[in-house]
Amino acid sequence: MNSRTSVWRPVAIARGARTNLALLALLSAVFLTGWMAFAYATAPARWSLVLHAAGGFAILALLPWKSMIARRGLGRPWPGRWASVLLGVLVLVSLVAGLLHSTGLLVYIGPLTAMDFHVGAAIAAVPLAIWHVVARRVRVRATDLSRRNVLRGGAAVAGAAAAYAASELVVRATGMPGAARRFTGSYEAGSFEPGLMPVSSWMFDAIPRVAQETWRLAAGGREWSYDELFAFDDRLTATLDCTGGFFSTQEWAGARLDRLIGKAGSASIRVVSSTGYDRRFPIERAGSLLLATRLGGQALDQGHGFPARLVVPDGRGFWWVKWVSAVEADDLPHWWQSPFPLQ
Repeated sequence: MNSRTSVWRPVAIARGARTNLALLALLSAVFLTGWMAFAYATAPARWSLVLHAAGGFAILALLPWKSMIARRGLGRPWPGRWASVLLGVLVLVSLVAGLLHSTGLLVYIGPLTAMDFHVGAAIAAVPLAIWHVVARRVRVRATDLSRRNVLRGGAAVAGAAAAYAASELVVRATGMPGAARRFTGSYEAGSFEPGLMPVSSWMFDAIPRVAQETWRLAAGGREWSYDELFAFDDRLTATLDCTGGFFSTQEWAGARLDRLIGKAGSASIRVVSSTGYDRRFPIERAGSLLLATRLGGQALDQGHGFPARLVVPDGRGFWWVKWVSAVEADDLPHWWQSPFPLQ
């Protein structure tokens, strides 16, 4: 081994370690900001998505360096190599799907959306990323956090943010479909046309078959029949913004929750689906939440939540509980639940 090789190898290892640390930080950041964007259908979603997209561009900028590290690793067989390869593939799938969705070049891929692939690949990558960090641990050294390296990192992040801003300008200047996205990143689908609004469910929740004659809603200490609930005519225009990547504004009609539960001295309202799915809300929101039986003047169909579904203004789609079977006043606070449904 000559002197040049002996000097180059420690330098290459140090640069590889810094690249891996930067990728770990960026992957963590984009995962967290992505989920934060999912949690809101109001302004915070936009800022979360800006950070999310900028982080994605920063990951793309590091890929050439990571590819050199990967090539060296592939040349040395070691147990679990397949898991590292799969992790890399999933990250690439998520990145490509995210770009396709944001530009609008390919929004739907068969029955699924590009957003489904973007999110699905990211979720599948999480356990592999945790395993990779444990199995291929990188030691953080004082020099990795030197002023010079911190400034380099800041410049890289600023460059990624500039690249994201430039990409948005290109999308708008060229009239790509992505220019029509809502601030949450979703595309309009069938607004004020109920027949064109897509059917969606959280994760793998199947559409149940509910018999109108036997269905009962438990609310306010009594049971309501479908005809009794259908007689209410409270109306609300609200936008369903699905985490699958579409939004649809519709006119909904049904019963406000405060009419169903009465004056309940409780801390929260728990809305339960016949599938077991549920979401909890502050009791103060009872007057602004609607249990809808109609959509655009027509009775709901099974796919859209028949016999009744919840309408949550400024709430992402997973808050809009479908196939509701019970509305319960509860003493538990509204935050006593997972941020996202677990089923």
